[in-house]
Amino acid sequence: MSTTLGLIGSGNIGTTVARLAVAAGLDVVLSNSRGPETLSELVEELGKRASAATPVEAAQAGDLVVASLPLRAYDRLPATALAGKTVIDTMNYYPERDGHLPELDAGALTSSTLVQQHLADSHVVKAFNNLAFVHLRSLARPTGAPDRSALPIAGDDQPAKAQVSQLLDALGYDAVDLGTLAESWRSEPGSPLYVQPYFPVRPSGLTQEESQSWFLNTPGTPVPAARVRELAATAARASAQDEG
Repeated sequence: MSTTLGLIGSGNIGTTVARLAVAAGLDVVLSNSRGPETLSELVEELGKRASAATPVEAAQAGDLVVASLPLRAYDRLPATALAGKTVIDTMNYYPERDGHLPELDAGALTSSTLVQQHLADSHVVKAFNNLAFVHLRSLARPTGAPDRSALPIAGDDQPAKAQVSQLLDALGYDAVDLGTLAESWRSEPGSPLYVQPYFPVRPSGLTQEESQSWFLNTPGTPVPAARVRELAATAARASAQDEG
């Protein structure tokens, strides 16, 4: 797979996707809101396949582009530079962080549908939004591995979903298609697919410091494609306002 991956947002999920991509032999162009110079250490660590740029430059450079911002900043995504691109939306709606968005609170839209409305000329695919970054890193496995995990995806454009499925395979995961962006709530916060299936059993009695160390250093629990499909089918939609 010969692909340049553009990343808009270089937090935990964006950085983890970049690490997996470089390990898979892909080129990555990273960006954030603070400027390319703030990414110099990360680029140096990732090596010759990585470079830093502005969000517009990362959008232009990427064959695929990962949008990994807090959802409240979705309208800062450079729509013109992303026109015609497949955009992987890793963002989740957390009202306590993002502020309340009435259309999401009412369940009239999913967060990815809102992103698609902003990126009207792009092909948005929801992915990488339903597990912790440490487990995204630790659960990656080669194609055909017996303990390979699957991640859900959703989108309105079938060729774009095929692109994202190919990327997931290269990065170490199977893909399970949940359907359109209107169905992407099945992997959002509060759903049976969100975080917990990939989370190992936490030991009791840990201090806060021990709990943080355990979280950062304990591998995730593999979740195969059949289990992802089963959990998606059991999901029942609740409004974000109820969840918050």
